[in-house]
Amino acid sequence: MKKTSFLLILLSTAFPGHTQETKAGTGTIEFISKKLSKLINKDAKVETVATGFQFTEGPLWVEKEQMLLFSDVPGNIVYKWTEAKGKELYLQPGGYTDTVKRGGFMGPNGLVLSHDGKLLICQHGDRRVAMMDAPLNAPMIRFVTIAGAYDGKRLNSPNDLFLAKNGDLYFTDPSYGFERGDRDPKKELAYQGVYKLDKAGKITLLIDSIESPNGIGIMPDGKTLLVSNSDNRKKVWYRYDITSSGTLSNATIFYNASSEKAAGLCDGFKIDNKGNIFAAGPGGIWIFTKTGELIGKIKINGVTASNCALTPDGSTIYITATQYLLRVKMR
Repeated sequence: MKKTSFLLILLSTAFPGHTQETKAGTGTIEFISKKLSKLINKDAKVETVATGFQFTEGPLWVEKEQMLLFSDVPGNIVYKWTEAKGKELYLQPGGYTDTVKRGGFMGPNGLVLSHDGKLLICQHGDRRVAMMDAPLNAPMIRFVTIAGAYDGKRLNSPNDLFLAKNGDLYFTDPSYGFERGDRDPKKELAYQGVYKLDKAGKITLLIDSIESPNGIGIMPDGKTLLVSNSDNRKKVWYRYDITSSGTLSNATIFYNASSEKAAGLCDGFKIDNKGNIFAAGPGGIWIFTKTGELIGKIKINGVTASNCALTPDGSTIYITATQYLLRVKMR
């Protein structure tokens, strides 16, 4: 998928013409199945908690600090949000640290905490997965490369990541961070990959056949990997079995949303402790059971949902959507 097409799809709803009935950043909850009532109350509302961004992504709820960290990818910033103070600058630059000026999706994207509490960042512009070499409550522009190359070639632009219980780090590596997308002359790899970085520092290529691998996550039992494909022609979430050796087998389609006409792509997602999936997709957040049954949607008006984060108790979901940070108190 060309980078220009990706940006047009993502940003086409950023500043739409609104009717009196529809306001950007608002939303409704669609109960497709009664099963959703176990996760979301009937009177739950979509609320805006922060705005004024370029394109938000990568939300991470940090329970110990009672804060949400999230990325503004073109803004090259990681923000912090708390109930008490709202949005605050956390890291700038967050994903591109070179002095050469450039545009596009150059900043940070996916965020996750290591098992010892360090912040790991997918950095589009720097083309790596990096660790912030500073405490969470005292952020500094000091990064250590965790994964930056495969088979002697620089990565494209790591996008999202998931840390397994055994310490293996899984991440996607599409081409969104390049100014000219797949055809950028700086691109060294011939594909968009999905990788595993093990505790010993070895990087293994797991998948090279997905057009635009994006969101990634593992089911609570540790046996199933899900990957979203952010391609407008093939809006699909894929499912893979994780073998005992850490490789993948039995690739299948978890859910195919290619016929969906609403704006947006299959993007970032989170999985709760019961295996329910909250996935950014066309029109908002799609909610699946662990077996792939679509039980509801959080429909977002006027902007494109890119990702979400859940609090550990499953009571609240935070949603990144273009220039907005949204929240639904589900229970």
